[in-house]
Amino acid sequence: MDLIFAVKIIIMGIVEGLTEFLPISSTGHLILTGSLINFTEGISSDTAKVFDIVIQAGAIFAVCWEYRQKIASVTMGLASDKKSQKFALNLVVAFLPAAILGVLFIKTIKAYLFAPVPVALAFIIGGLIILWVERKNKPVTGNANTVAIADKVARVQSVDDMTMLDALKIGIAQSFGLIPGTSRSGATIIGGMLFGLSRKAATEFSFFLAIPTLLGATVYSLYKARHELSMTDVPVFSLGTVAAFISAFFCVRWLLRYIASHNFNAFAWYRIAFGIMILITAYTGAIAWVD
Repeated sequence: MDLIFAVKIIIMGIVEGLTEFLPISSTGHLILTGSLINFTEGISSDTAKVFDIVIQAGAIFAVCWEYRQKIASVTMGLASDKKSQKFALNLVVAFLPAAILGVLFIKTIKAYLFAPVPVALAFIIGGLIILWVERKNKPVTGNANTVAIADKVARVQSVDDMTMLDALKIGIAQSFGLIPGTSRSGATIIGGMLFGLSRKAATEFSFFLAIPTLLGATVYSLYKARHELSMTDVPVFSLGTVAAFISAFFCVRWLLRYIASHNFNAFAWYRIAFGIMILITAYTGAIAWVD
C-alpha cells in the first residue's frame, strides 16, 4: 500500500464517520468522494463498493462506545426486564423493513443509482423534505428557542417510550435510506420527528438502529464478496474502519449537543446546494465525476 492510496483510504474513512449519523447521506458522500479522488485507482470498483460498506463498522463501534452503558443495561435485562425487552423488540421491528428490501433490491440499486447524478437528485429531494418537516414541526411562538419548545410537545420524549408501531414506521422510513444520497440517518431522524418523536429521541433511536442495520449490511456484504476479496484487502479495510471510528466518535458527540438548540435546516440547505453543484459540474464537465 503506497502513501497516496493510504491517504485516500483515510479520507474515505473520515468522510464515512462524519456523514454516517448526519442527515446528509454517508453513501452519497462516499460515492462522490471516491469519484473525486479516483479511489478505484488503487482497488477494483467491486472491492471499493464492499469497502464503503465495511468501514461502516467503524461508525457502529463509535455508537456502541458512546452508548455502552445503555447497551449493556439492555443486554443484561433481556431475560427479565420488560423495558429492555420492549426496546430490543422495537429495534428488531424497525430493522426488518430495510433488511428485507435491501436483500431484494440491493443489486438493482447498485446497478442504477450508485452514480453522481442520481445521488445529487436524492440530495436535493431529501433537503426539501427536511425543510418541509421542520416547517411542519415549528411551534407557533415568538420564542427564539423553538427547537426546545417543539421537543417538549412531542408525543414521544424518549426511545423507551416508543411503541411497536412507532418502530415499524421508523423502520419503513429507514428503507428510503437504501437510495444513495437519501441518508439512512436522515430518513430515520426526520421520519421519527414526523411520526411524533422528539428531536433527541429520533436522533438517539437512529443511532441505536444503526447498530443492527450497519452490522447486518457489513456482514452480508462481506459474505457476498467473500470469493472476490483477499488478505491484501485487510489493511485497506482496517485503516478505513479506524478512520471512520475516530471521526464518527466526535461527530456523534457533536450532533447530540447541536440538536439541543438547533433544527436540521442547515443540513437541508447544504444538501440542496451540494446537489445543485454536482448537477452543474456534471453537466458542464467542470468536474469529471466517474460513474
